[in-house]
Amino acid sequence: MLPGFDTLAARGSTSDGLAAPRGSGWQTRDVGLLFETPRARLRRLRGRPSPLAGRTVLVTGASSGIGEATAMSVAARGATVLLVARRADELERVRASIEADGGRAAAYVCDLTDTADGGAVDLLVKRVLDEHGPVDYLVNNAGRSIRRSLSISYDRFHDVERSTAVNFLGPVRLTLGLLPAMRAQRFGHVVNVVTWGVQMKAPKYTAYIASKTALDVWSRIAGRETYGDNVTFTNMRFALVRTAMSAPTEAYAKLPGLTPEQAASKVVRALEDRPLTTGTVPGRLGEWFNLVTPRLSDAAFHRLDRRIPDSRAARGADREPPDAANDALAGGSRPTLEA
Repeated sequence: MLPGFDTLAARGSTSDGLAAPRGSGWQTRDVGLLFETPRARLRRLRGRPSPLAGRTVLVTGASSGIGEATAMSVAARGATVLLVARRADELERVRASIEADGGRAAAYVCDLTDTADGGAVDLLVKRVLDEHGPVDYLVNNAGRSIRRSLSISYDRFHDVERSTAVNFLGPVRLTLGLLPAMRAQRFGHVVNVVTWGVQMKAPKYTAYIASKTALDVWSRIAGRETYGDNVTFTNMRFALVRTAMSAPTEAYAKLPGLTPEQAASKVVRALEDRPLTTGTVPGRLGEWFNLVTPRLSDAAFHRLDRRIPDSRAARGADREPPDAANDALAGGSRPTLEA
């Protein structure tokens, strides 16, 4: 979630999450999906159970932050939650907490940056499908946030490599592994926790926003190919969410932001309603500003860039907070920007 401007929470759209009719042709499958948003609103007004009940939901970055809060909320709605991150002890804590509250959960330790053929992500997909069958909902929450000026990044190409591995390659590899079973059962939904930086394109976030934009665009195109199979995608363009990873940037301390629990409630809403995107009013205004007056937008963001310096951690004055890099790679706490 890109901090730096007023943070207005996104309002999710909607869908009741029911599988599309199995009839043949555009009329029964594709047109029916267009009406899921109003059906979802009616479901809530009538007090009907969540469409997540009885479903299988996989959440990456489930060991803390937005991922943990999302997993707890989804389990409370009757779903079986598959928890994925790198920290086994924290995953076990979340799993035990869910089961203590009467929910169902399973933990899978996985390094989501291992996207080689036969690597950790492929092994995770095989285990999940063997043990649980098709995954109904996937939340690509794991991510790595890097806020650093170009002037101190010339010798840090690894920032680009790491961001791409966590924010784009890992989620895509996992999604590709789970998509065939979703399409075969004619139901599935993928929620990507991205950032309003996709719209804003704020300075100092070159590696981060580029990697999140790649996931945003990839999913948008993939959703057009899987639409007829009732498999859909949501890109959640969050603004500032307060986690351990946002702490190093002193300039954000006084800015408004969401708690992980507030962000998770929006993720759950997106799972239930299946909107195409969720975002913020400032994000949409920033997107319009970039499109209509690009050079004026460049000048404005340049001035903003000069007013908000790099954090001590970015300059190397401080060490990264404990587990910051690990959380990012594993999908633990949500990074500063969006996630």
